[in-house]
Amino acid sequence: MRGTVIHAPGDVRFETLDDPEILQPTDAIIRTAVTCVCGSDLWPYRGLEPIGDAHPMGHEYVGVVEEVGSEVTAVKPGQFVVGSFATSDNTCANCRNGFPSHCLNRQFMTTCQADHVRIPNAQGTLVATDGTPDEALWPGLLAVSDVMGTGWWAADAAEVEPGATAVVVGDGAVGLCAVIAAREMGAERIIVMSRHEPRQRLARAFGATDIVTERGDEGVARVQDLTDGIGADAVLECVGTDQAMRQALHSARPGGNVGFVGVPHGVAVDGQELFFSHVGLRGGPAPVRRYLPDLIDRVLTGRIDPGKVFDLTLPLDQVAEGYRAMDERRAIKSLLKP
Repeated sequence: MRGTVIHAPGDVRFETLDDPEILQPTDAIIRTAVTCVCGSDLWPYRGLEPIGDAHPMGHEYVGVVEEVGSEVTAVKPGQFVVGSFATSDNTCANCRNGFPSHCLNRQFMTTCQADHVRIPNAQGTLVATDGTPDEALWPGLLAVSDVMGTGWWAADAAEVEPGATAVVVGDGAVGLCAVIAAREMGAERIIVMSRHEPRQRLARAFGATDIVTERGDEGVARVQDLTDGIGADAVLECVGTDQAMRQALHSARPGGNVGFVGVPHGVAVDGQELFFSHVGLRGGPAPVRRYLPDLIDRVLTGRIDPGKVFDLTLPLDQVAEGYRAMDERRAIKSLLKP
């Protein structure tokens, strides 16, 4: 098969790789329908995470089942499926408690920018659709496998409620999907921190009511102005930098909540400051599998359209351009078609 391999910062190649095989009776092999580049893939691409030896990339996928292990009965060959970036057996205590992304048998997907993928824990991870969806819906279903599920977790962790004021820190794909989530959960006011006009337009289309272009202390001050000096009920941190976390914590009202889903890089939270702020803080890898049935239904029925975050579509063999475009902010998110 063919797939993406990262060799060094800025060096992504499309290469011939070994075909995936069933290694465990709980595995499945899927033929990729569409995959994509994630904003988190840019951390190693930019040299901000160690790469080590050259290795495959990608953790977002939808596709058609081609083969299943002997213990997989939930899906069968020929079915169109959606999965999560974190695999789960869906039976362990952590899964039953609603955190499949912390499954005791969890494996993180890392090989999905390829034409075929082995899915561990397929029995608990994959959700089949009723027939093969129209191809126009594939981008939305692909978003559900990570960025939409992660945006939903940001809103869930921040406890967005009907009538709430929510702030979204970050205008990448996850932040934009967090706007959808906040709207779906009933937020009355959704303030998005963004400096990029195309992303601002999409944020408004998704439900944003206000745009804040300032960052750092100036951004916090602007949020305070918009909330009569009180702060927001819920803040959704979708970046992962120290500045973004500070903005999030300082934008929340006393008694408000911050859901942080950007993978932290250089983030330090002051315990004394957090203690006296009365702000709740929760985050971590999104429990996407928990949300899959609901989010898939919302996409298939047209209630949400997170596929709009894909503003660049390329053949899979042009994956390197997909990385470049996102790194240079010429694209929000690159969709890759085998």
